[in-house]
Amino acid sequence: MATIMPESENVQKAIKWISANLEENKPLPKLLEQAVFKFDLSPKDTEFLTNFFRESRAGK
Repeated sequence: MATIMPESENVQKAIKWISANLEENKPLPKLLEQAVFKFDLSPKDTEFLTNFFRESRAGK
């Protein structure tokens, strides 16, 4: 399933940052929490980010 990329540059940066850290076997919930603050994400952006990784991990 294809997910539409958000227009927010901060969300795009957060996705790249989380993806890189997931490769180091860091826990996703902690990474999501850190990304919200690191990239100053809005509640809407946070919801998108959470759903993006939930869908991508469900496909594995």
